[in-house]
Amino acid sequence: MSTPIFSTLGCRLNAYETEAMKDLAAGAGITDAVVVNTCAVTAEAVRKAKQEIRRLRRQNPDATLIVTGCAAQVEPETFAAMPEVSLVIGNTEKMRAATWASLKVPGLTGATERIQVDDIMSVTETAGHLIDGFGRHRAFVQVQNGCDHRCTFCIIPYGRGNSRSVPAGVVVDQIKRLIDKGFQEIVLTGVDLTSWGADLPGAPRLGDLVMRILRLVPDLPRLRISSIDSIEADENLMQAIATQSRLMPHLHLSLQAGDDMILKRMKRRHLRDDAVRFCEETRKLRPDIVFGADVIAGFPTETEEMFQNSLKLITDCGLTFLHVFPYSARKGTPAARMPAVHGPLIKDRAARLRAAGDRALARHLASQIGQTHRILTEGPHRGRTEQFTEVSLTAPQPEGRIVTARISGHDGTRLTA
Repeated sequence: MSTPIFSTLGCRLNAYETEAMKDLAAGAGITDAVVVNTCAVTAEAVRKAKQEIRRLRRQNPDATLIVTGCAAQVEPETFAAMPEVSLVIGNTEKMRAATWASLKVPGLTGATERIQVDDIMSVTETAGHLIDGFGRHRAFVQVQNGCDHRCTFCIIPYGRGNSRSVPAGVVVDQIKRLIDKGFQEIVLTGVDLTSWGADLPGAPRLGDLVMRILRLVPDLPRLRISSIDSIEADENLMQAIATQSRLMPHLHLSLQAGDDMILKRMKRRHLRDDAVRFCEETRKLRPDIVFGADVIAGFPTETEEMFQNSLKLITDCGLTFLHVFPYSARKGTPAARMPAVHGPLIKDRAARLRAAGDRALARHLASQIGQTHRILTEGPHRGRTEQFTEVSLTAPQPEGRIVTARISGHDGTRLTA
């Protein structure tokens, strides 16, 4: 092995940062290394990270094995104690060219400490690792990192630090470069996207950024927003949804639960009625919009009645794409000290949520038959609509293009055109 091996676990932002690390490692001349970019969102994510580290060590017995990412940031000693691990690097350190330049692999003779993890809460600078062209068919642009909120179940702020934003001008310049490279769709991404701008002069909002991008990059065909906190959607964002056809009609909402008491115990910033009202009002502004959502099953103290409120949220909000997370206690979070729901019950509730999500997706797919869609192709026979619905294409198409096709059917998970 000469070229470093990178393994990414977890979110899209981690995948984005892995691409940046590849450039940093190449610039530093790093060879014979394995880098594992970990996730800390659940205890299961940490278990999978350890499993991946052991697997990669077996396959690369002589390589320098570097562990980074959110799990490494939150519990560096855990990974440093693994005999397979050579070095642990924090989330801030992994994005610094100086960190990679200091590594003399194999042997790490240039590294002064086995654990290089600083206090991420002290980080105030904006993300400085924007890169050209992450993504094969659509380009992901990180505009924000970190989170100022402290939901009782979430360890991520301790892995990512407080919220910090990339200035709008930098974002616009980045998108212009990506359009020049031929990308047809840009996705704005971050840890807490709707907090974008709070730390910038004048405290602009996400809607201001969206409007600015669409105004200053007129040849951008499609702009997409990843995940938002609906209670923080600002007036300009709602105006963009209503009036800008180049802003895609798909929003993924961080809802987490549909019961008010559970939402309060989660320390969320919205109530059930807020979520339902947001979906109703947004659908009036943009009738073709579809919603995805994150929902946690089996949060501590959740009763069957409380769970039913979350289950009914799928219908009441008209959700189409559901991401279901069985609750997993994370040491150091307030929720980990709350009375737990029995494990098998959590598993059962998660299965029931997923089944309801599958039925909701099937209803959406059936409603699209006979309609004509503009599809961004991700391969000769696959792509996604403006609503981010997967499509199987019967006739081969060029990759990375937007094609128009009539929907002829579906197979329960994707459309056919």
